[in-house]
Amino acid sequence: MDKKKFAFDKINFILLAAGMVIVIIGFLCMMGPSTTEMAFQPDIFNARRIKVAPLICFFGFVFMIYGILRKPKDKE
Repeated sequence: MDKKKFAFDKINFILLAAGMVIVIIGFLCMMGPSTTEMAFQPDIFNARRIKVAPLICFFGFVFMIYGILRKPKDKE
């Protein structure tokens, strides 16, 4: 049986999907009310939006890079 060889295996795709979910969670944590010309929202300086959320996104991107660089195990 001639099986095609792919660059990624199932674990790589799972790692990529998990990393993407983590990045999306990070971006969702950055959301909140915006400041307009009429009203100032001090929530834009919240620690969740300027410290925690970018850190979550960073770890998501690192997770995705690991998923790309991880070498699949040979089953032969």
